[in-house]
Amino acid sequence: MALRAAQVFSPCLLAVVVVFLAGGPHVALCCPSRCLCFRTTVRCMHLNLESVPAVSPQTTILDLRFNKIKDLQPGSFRRLTNLNTLLLNNNHIRRIPRGAFEDLENLKYLYLHFNNIESLEPESFTHLPKLERLFLHNNRITQLVPGTFSHLQAMKRLRLDSNALNCDCELLWLADLLKQYAESGNAQAAATCDYPSRLQGRSVATLTPEELNCEVPRITSEPHDVDVTLGNTVYFTCRAEGNPKPQIIWLRNNNALNMRDDSRLNLLEDGTLMIQDTRETDQGVYQCMAKNVAGEVKTSQVTLRYFGSPSRPSFVIQPQNTEVLVGESVTLECSATGQPQPRVSWTKGDRTPLPSDARITITPSGGLYIQNVVQADGGQYTCFASNNVDTIHATAYIIVQATPQFTVTPQDQSVLEGHTVDFPCEATGYPQPVIAWTRGGSPLPLDRRHVVLSSGVLRITRVAPHDEGQYECQAVSPVGTVRTAVQLSIQQRVTPVFTNAPRDLTVESGQDVQIPCSAQGQPQPVLTWNKDGVQVTESGKFHISPESLEVKDVGTADAGRYECVARNPIGYQVASMVLTVTVPAVSREGDTFVSSSIEQAIRNVDSAIESTRRHLFDGQPRTPGELLALFRYPRDPYTVEQARAGEIFEQTLLLIQNHVNQGLMVDTNGTAFRYNDLVSPHFLDMIANLSGCTAHRRFNNCSDICFHQKYRSHDGTCNNLQHPMWGASLTAFERLLKSVYDNGFNLPRGATERLHNGYRLPLPRLVSTTMIGTETITSDDRYTHMLMQWGQFLDHDLDSTVVALSQSRFSDGQLCAQVCTNDPPCFPIQFPPNDPRQLRSGARCMFFVRSSPVCGSGMTSLLMNSVYPREQINQLTSYVDASNVYGSSRHESEEIRDLASQRGLLRQGIIQRTGKPLLPFATGPPTECMRDENESPIPCFLAGDHRANEQLGLTAMHTVWFREHNRIATELLRLNPHWDGDTIYHEARKIVGAQMQHITYSHWLPKLLNTELTERLFSMAHAVALDLAAMNIQRGRDHGIPSYNDYRTFCNLTSAQTFDELKNEIKNPSVLEKLQRLYGTPLNIDLFPALMAEDLVPGSRLGPTLMCLLATQFRRLRDGDRFWYENPGVFTAAQLTQLKQASLARVLCDNGDNITRIQQDVFSVTELPHGYGSCDDIPHIDLRLWQDCCEDCRTKGQFNALSYHFRGRRSAEHSYREDIPANNIQENSLEDKVMQHLVNITLSSKKSTEPSTNNFQDFVSDMQKTITSLRKKIKRLEAHLTKTDCTDSEGYDRTDGEGWKKDSCTICECQNAQVTCFVESCPAVECKQPVKLKGACCPVCLEQADVDKGQKADTRYN
Repeated sequence: MALRAAQVFSPCLLAVVVVFLAGGPHVALCCPSRCLCFRTTVRCMHLNLESVPAVSPQTTILDLRFNKIKDLQPGSFRRLTNLNTLLLNNNHIRRIPRGAFEDLENLKYLYLHFNNIESLEPESFTHLPKLERLFLHNNRITQLVPGTFSHLQAMKRLRLDSNALNCDCELLWLADLLKQYAESGNAQAAATCDYPSRLQGRSVATLTPEELNCEVPRITSEPHDVDVTLGNTVYFTCRAEGNPKPQIIWLRNNNALNMRDDSRLNLLEDGTLMIQDTRETDQGVYQCMAKNVAGEVKTSQVTLRYFGSPSRPSFVIQPQNTEVLVGESVTLECSATGQPQPRVSWTKGDRTPLPSDARITITPSGGLYIQNVVQADGGQYTCFASNNVDTIHATAYIIVQATPQFTVTPQDQSVLEGHTVDFPCEATGYPQPVIAWTRGGSPLPLDRRHVVLSSGVLRITRVAPHDEGQYECQAVSPVGTVRTAVQLSIQQRVTPVFTNAPRDLTVESGQDVQIPCSAQGQPQPVLTWNKDGVQVTESGKFHISPESLEVKDVGTADAGRYECVARNPIGYQVASMVLTVTVPAVSREGDTFVSSSIEQAIRNVDSAIESTRRHLFDGQPRTPGELLALFRYPRDPYTVEQARAGEIFEQTLLLIQNHVNQGLMVDTNGTAFRYNDLVSPHFLDMIANLSGCTAHRRFNNCSDICFHQKYRSHDGTCNNLQHPMWGASLTAFERLLKSVYDNGFNLPRGATERLHNGYRLPLPRLVSTTMIGTETITSDDRYTHMLMQWGQFLDHDLDSTVVALSQSRFSDGQLCAQVCTNDPPCFPIQFPPNDPRQLRSGARCMFFVRSSPVCGSGMTSLLMNSVYPREQINQLTSYVDASNVYGSSRHESEEIRDLASQRGLLRQGIIQRTGKPLLPFATGPPTECMRDENESPIPCFLAGDHRANEQLGLTAMHTVWFREHNRIATELLRLNPHWDGDTIYHEARKIVGAQMQHITYSHWLPKLLNTELTERLFSMAHAVALDLAAMNIQRGRDHGIPSYNDYRTFCNLTSAQTFDELKNEIKNPSVLEKLQRLYGTPLNIDLFPALMAEDLVPGSRLGPTLMCLLATQFRRLRDGDRFWYENPGVFTAAQLTQLKQASLARVLCDNGDNITRIQQDVFSVTELPHGYGSCDDIPHIDLRLWQDCCEDCRTKGQFNALSYHFRGRRSAEHSYREDIPANNIQENSLEDKVMQHLVNITLSSKKSTEPSTNNFQDFVSDMQKTITSLRKKIKRLEAHLTKTDCTDSEGYDRTDGEGWKKDSCTICECQNAQVTCFVESCPAVECKQPVKLKGACCPVCLEQADVDKGQKADTRYN
């Protein structure tokens, strides 16, 4: 019954009972009618309430959702201090008045969404310090007053979306608030725009002032300082503009002025502050602030000074001279009094204003304050005190002192006994410190060997063992002392002494031999080895260590005398031994096949080469590949023979291997295989001799040391006198990393089905079509086409790989492009499925042949009786030496030199109407430039590199530089008429080479490494043109180039095991995805496509790996070149200064056709006409620095004059000519006769060792006779030179003015002893099959031929 009684109590009655029983004094509120109440939760939903009901103060959750409440009154929730959650959503609330949520200090969650709220008061939510969630979405809010939510420090989620927000400048404060929420990560907020329509649905957080056309206020008129007396009126001007129009607020002493409390203060409409009836209390610092929603800005502070009766300024404190150390702070005090209060200002030195420097400020009292003093702050400063009555000033000096600091610090040195050592030591400071030296803390010895130079250098001459020890350099000044110590170590002079000398040895062929040799001395001697007088260098055959020389797999060619030379600066010692190699009388499986295999190999190789030559030179090129092969076919016969020898050697061994493979018990495909197991040593030597490999093992000769000390050889030998073959032409390329072949020595990666790191290598053509190329070409806005052209020209100075001479396979002579098999020398590029070129042409592959091997590498390493990886031949010298101008062999150089004139010139061709010559024409095959005489009768041009005709830009570059040589040679002859032709040629060649080095390293290379690249290096149409990318990838595999990952390791990049590890260098995910799809693993990626795919290093044109490789290459080109133009002794200091004036712009001005205006830097894009200047303004090299300057050179008839006159000649034993005795020189020329007399004079003077008056008189008499004879010959020569007749190319004499036809297209004429030829230009013909008439140059159509059949050739020229 008790339970039932309790159930009939109303909720209100229960609340009263509870409160009464509790004895509490507070008033208890009952649960609102029809609401549900449970503990401290009150839910009044769907009751059509129109106002907020009264609830208990203990209520924590009040749910008033889905009612008809329209207005919230201030104090509606007063005393509900425990309320945690208030749900007012889905009502009809129209506004939130100020104070509506008063007393809700613990409210965390407030839901007001889905109402009709149109506006919020700025203080609507000011009493909610703990509010975390505020939902206002789906209302009608259009504007929000700044600061509406600024007090909600605990906010975690704010929703304002789905309102009618007008996103204009007035709402930017909300955008900033939402951004702050997002950046802090502590709160989430949403608000979207509804108007204007272009921003509808846009997140308010993304709005920017720019797109809303909001403008931060900007001051257009500022106030100024003013001095006033009692009762005046003051105007402080302040005008500002902005969007929206800014509000003007005035501050006094950083506090806002209250215009309402003081009627004397008025803010005018334009923002001007007017102060009437000024008083002493008005004085202070005033500042105007312009403010709108986009921001605020303040003017500079101005001062209102109030004073009584006027008085002139007087100093209270005057500045005083002050000393200060660098880095410290200093203040020059200055204070003055007067009426009005004086203004204090400062000047420096000769009354110039103080520099605009944040370190320099004026204190409120008027003092000058300088922080972090530097040396330049020293000097005189003047303080001015000014008011309306007068101006006074006072001066003072700041003396800046700096403690000594070392600018050059000496380093420990170890020197040889008896030498001189310099310890440089320099310091700076103020006052300038004095350099003093001590030894072990004591004064230096009082002898003349220890000297301190005026520069501070400690020089010790003729150092002795007792000079060893510690020396101290001290920099001493009145403000401090610094010290540094160095250690001097003395190396005692000890000539080399052998501790283990070599002894004679007899070994059987095929063994590895170590010849011991070690030595001691001081300094430690360096060991070198000679074999039969020729220096031995490190190679696959020989390994040199400090203790021995190892000769691997010795053969009969290795027998001979070996010398171990121990050398240090004191002297050298030589120990020798004789190595005897015996060949055991043994036979091998393949011996019986040697003769027939050699014969068959020679037939196969020669037949394939001849077939290729017929295919290339007897028909019209059919493909871009054939045209490229034509231009790059080796021209030098020595190159052809060397490549042919390697191919014959390799083919012989392959044929022998095929003959015996069936029954052979060794694995001929393994890396450990040696052909000693197949063919006996005797027959190996025979194969090497008959193939020509042995004949092409070059032995350098550097005996003409007088020449090699001063000039380069054409083939690059003897540049490094310790390693004469380093960098020479027709030698193997040097590698940064070991080669990678599938069988270890010659089989390219990807040539078989073999897996690499679990994946097959992709086809190069597939890599090319997938990775390389671009649809559009973007013009470079910084650099000209010349940047590329110089790169190609430079490349043709450095390398040219000898490609196989045959385009047909040796086995049966079929063309490589037709059979598509990997049979030597064929290595075709296979098409992937659905390749566009294959679908159009029906071909199975793209033509490609392997590069010729170096004899003694790959299969031909049999010459060394061992297996060495295949190496490729570089036809050119490996130096920046202008070999593309002069050739890379003596044969090439003589072909392009004008040896007849004896003026040191290069041969020239047709003289243009501009007066400047073209390159000479090439004669003999290949004649790829005139394949079809109907197209052009002009043959190829001849230059130092056989690729000069590949494209017009390259041909133009060759033309310019051949003219540059002749220009320099002509000027050198004018300056030094006593020089012979060889001296002029080599001096001009030396200058041209230095110019190319300077342009490359000072002008071209910095642009490649330090600027951006707008396109990748390759852009091509894969369907039609040469696929250079696929060819580069295939050539890399042919040459055994390691993978991209190996070069990353070489360049100190990470070794990528996954594609994610490449993201630092290749950020494009699409490119990485393509690489992964092609290669499967980063370990397989070919070098070339990876270099193209790498992101560019900021500020450069290269990716990090390519930058590393290029930097390494160009550093080696410079450091490994004894004739590098900046090396000491190559040029004089004055000459080097002139060479550094060189530029490609100057070369183009001097040698181009009618170039008169040009940009200073031809690699950089510039605008017309302002970026172009006169050629006269481009610096040039002053060749007068190469003139032999001496009085005797210009004085005839004196002994010294004659000796100096011919000092450009080398002595007889170092002449360029063959070793012909001087007495046998024929009188072919005046110079030869002079040289003969000079040599006779020189030799006769050497024979006499005792002075004799008679001998001297006889000598003078002989000299007078010689000079008389010379004068007669000079007159005859002058008479000959004054003739105006000519000699044509066939040797026939032509009279002055005579003309003749050299051939059907070339007309020549003799004018003033000069032959000038002109080539007829043929007009285009309209018929399909034109014909050429006999004696005519240009082809004509058949109809025209019939008309002209009876006409005879023009007989005006015979």
